[in-house]
Amino acid sequence: MNDVEVTVMRFDPDEDETPRFDTFPIGAKKNMTVLDSLFLIVEDQDPTLSFRCACRLGMCGSCGMVINGRGRLACRTKIESLGDKIEVQPMRNMDVIKDLSVNMDKFFKNWEKVKPYFVPKEETDEFSVIPPASGRREIIDENQDCITCGLCYLSCDAVALRGEDGYIGPAALNRAYNLIADERDGAKDERLDMVTDRDGAFGCRSFGACVEVCPKGIKPMKTIQKIKTKKLRRSVGLKY
Repeated sequence: MNDVEVTVMRFDPDEDETPRFDTFPIGAKKNMTVLDSLFLIVEDQDPTLSFRCACRLGMCGSCGMVINGRGRLACRTKIESLGDKIEVQPMRNMDVIKDLSVNMDKFFKNWEKVKPYFVPKEETDEFSVIPPASGRREIIDENQDCITCGLCYLSCDAVALRGEDGYIGPAALNRAYNLIADERDGAKDERLDMVTDRDGAFGCRSFGACVEVCPKGIKPMKTIQKIKTKKLRRSVGLKY
């Protein structure tokens, strides 16, 4: 493979007034990822570069970044698919801690708002079994693989337009729907009310960016529309 230029946004809010961009030449190899290139920069050219990663297998979601203008996981993005000029920036809609590391508190606070945990209908020591072949969890199971990477949040125009205390974002709403649609959950009505105001499902503008960037193939826009439908059906007294 040819050598590539990796341009990285640099910003330390404690020292810098504005961001800058530094470019590093990298000797690219077959199957090398953007995350690999960042490690090479730290090891051979600039040890002060900051970024976040953990599993390097696309499972933890911690290496989310904007790569060539699109939200991606750095550990799953191969250099050979990007050309010889690569630009890496921190995730949008979040405060920069340093360089490519961002503060995800807003994302997780919004996640917490939907009560993202199962609430059983009644106290019991017995497992409530839904047969796999019944089809009663089909929609839920399509959307269970979220790794809370935040790529849908960084790409969401509704989050950007509404500001810090606005729209809670696709990931939180997707999680809310998984619980609302689970027939065993006892907080269905409460949770539906929590996520169907202007800051919740009805704040979605259906741009679809969340669907395009999800590394797990989840379609948050689809589940957000289903939340809206359930709310409207309940409002007119129909089964939901």
